[in-house]
Amino acid sequence: MGIAWITAFKSISFPASCNTPLALLCLFGLTLLHLSFAQDTQQDYLKAHNDARAAVGVGPLTWDDKVAAYAGDYANKRLGDCKLVHSDGSYGENIAWGSAGLSGMAAVKMWVDEKKSYNYNSNSSAAGAVCGHYTQVVWRNSVRLGCAKVRCNSGGTFITCNYDPRGNYAGQKPYSVDPLVKLGLLEGFQIVRRLDVGNSMPQHTK
Repeated sequence: MGIAWITAFKSISFPASCNTPLALLCLFGLTLLHLSFAQDTQQDYLKAHNDARAAVGVGPLTWDDKVAAYAGDYANKRLGDCKLVHSDGSYGENIAWGSAGLSGMAAVKMWVDEKKSYNYNSNSSAAGAVCGHYTQVVWRNSVRLGCAKVRCNSGGTFITCNYDPRGNYAGQKPYSVDPLVKLGLLEGFQIVRRLDVGNSMPQHTK
């Protein structure tokens, strides 16, 4: 059994090839995912995110009650329509809609699956693909996470994850990889030069 889903993300700006032709702040996709109903705890959301971050040497996110409360408040506003509309708040944001019981981990998985379309060297996605959900998941300066899920009046499922600080700033890569790794001299390892959050906040890009 599968479900149809649509997903979108929001942040200040995206890697060049992750933009839509009209420079919209939402990107949409459609596919089928296996149903799962049990995976919606804080630890499930964190594990799904932090496994993806660890794979590229980025430190883990921590759950933040303030960010989660924001996500929950906004998710409740979508109960009546389940629309993929962003909150336009100060946090980074990935949102998803499912026609049935889309789980939190399944939503994060479809965001992380964009990794296969992301080219680190060019900081862009493959032609016709999107990568902004993935880059927000692994954004090095995003350190706090809060997610929420609601079953809409229509029967659909709306899921939102918010990130603090937000990511996806133009001209910046989501994480830094040691040159030896890129040269293949440290096979099997990815050593990251983590940037201090307080000293490396990206500048707002119009």
